[in-house]
Amino acid sequence: QVQLVESGGGLVQAGGSLSLSCAASGRAISRLSISWFRQVPGNEREFVATMNWSGGNTYYSDSVKGRFTISRDDAKNTVYLQMNSLKPEDTAVYTCAADLHVVSSPPTSAYAYEYWGQGTQVTVSA
Repeated sequence: QVQLVESGGGLVQAGGSLSLSCAASGRAISRLSISWFRQVPGNEREFVATMNWSGGNTYYSDSVKGRFTISRDDAKNTVYLQMNSLKPEDTAVYTCAADLHVVSSPPTSAYAYEYWGQGTQVTVSA
């Protein structure tokens, strides 16, 4: 069984930064497809970022590209999301998701992921 625990959310002013962590247990992150999603109450879950573990390639949604960076620490079995130049529209609950299917291009659809963290709230004030 895989468990994901997010942390690092909080309140920050526009233009500020936050770093989110997704600590995984039950399976090495190198054997998982892991992506970050976010969701505003009443809205659909939105893909944010993912990483090709074998090649080190990353993929981001257009709304965060250039501002967010996904990374990992295999020793800590943790995936990170560095969020810079935050905007009020970035306000959401951020969750990490994992699936046992490891592919070269991890999917951006939430339906592809079996395991989910509890989420961490990110609030960006204007």
